[in-house]
Amino acid sequence: MNTTPATPQTGGQSPLAGQVMFYKKPQPLNAEAHAGLGIKKIDQPFAFLRDAHAVPITVTEFGMAAGSYPIIFVGDDRTPVAVMGVRQGQNLFVTDEGMVADEYYVPAFVRRYPFVFASDEQSDRLVLCVDREAPMVTNQPEISFFENGQPSKFTNDAIEFCKEFERQRQATVEFVKMIRNADLFEQKTISFQPRDADGNPSGQPQKIADYWAISEEKLNALPQEKYLELRNNGAIGAIYAHLLGLLNWQTVIQRALRVQPAAAPVDA
Repeated sequence: MNTTPATPQTGGQSPLAGQVMFYKKPQPLNAEAHAGLGIKKIDQPFAFLRDAHAVPITVTEFGMAAGSYPIIFVGDDRTPVAVMGVRQGQNLFVTDEGMVADEYYVPAFVRRYPFVFASDEQSDRLVLCVDREAPMVTNQPEISFFENGQPSKFTNDAIEFCKEFERQRQATVEFVKMIRNADLFEQKTISFQPRDADGNPSGQPQKIADYWAISEEKLNALPQEKYLELRNNGAIGAIYAHLLGLLNWQTVIQRALRVQPAAAPVDA
């Protein structure tokens, strides 16, 4: 697919396929429609992340994300996500000031906002879009999208960031395919035990999520040649980062309990 910004024909914009978390009104970015637009600094730059309890990540991010969040796989496609909350619509890592603390990793899926690549069904290519309703997008910008009718350095940098994200997304699809072919996925459930003020168990354990994970037992049982194949393809480091990230479940649960005593189950 072509990954250059689209230039829609006069009289309308090409229909875009798919919907993406965070984006309310994505529009193909072009000089005619967005000549006076750009970015301004806002008080709560990650406020849009507040409603996301899980965010997709790419395989190259596993090592960085594993220090902050559980990394799990969800859905039929086994999409890897960083878990940032245990309830739909509640992110436990965004502060009241609309920030993410410096010690926690912010996924590239979040950092590319308000830009995104989308599929143009008419031309079978990817087009660079901007969320016209993003709070940082304005017609009184501090940094413009275009200068003299051409993409500004800021926009060109955004294009390169989104291109790299797309490359890493494709690499993640290949990684998941390798794990499937090696039959390493297993279904898991995460629950927690409610406790009273004295720390004693109170009531029945409550399920938080069902999800897919890589089985350490299956990994250890692989024939040597299969293990070496994963190692030579660069998958082993990501596998162990995922397994390490699962240790963060308790951290997320404790953060949830400080917000509300009982967590409602989430089907991941």
